[in-house]
Amino acid sequence: MQGITTSWIVIGLGVIVSLIGWYVGGYWGAGILGFGLAHILLGALDMFRPTVRTEDRQ
Repeated sequence: MQGITTSWIVIGLGVIVSLIGWYVGGYWGAGILGFGLAHILLGALDMFRPTVRTEDRQ
């Protein structure tokens, strides 16, 4: 799996968790919403991170 695919999966899960938090409401909902928004932000930031390439040494 490539790095950008992983970032999109993290963003997608963040959207789902954020929607759940939105519909739960109250203090629990605010915590769940914040957790989801953090995943969206971290997934987006991960897309801009440079890739580290490792070479196989034999």
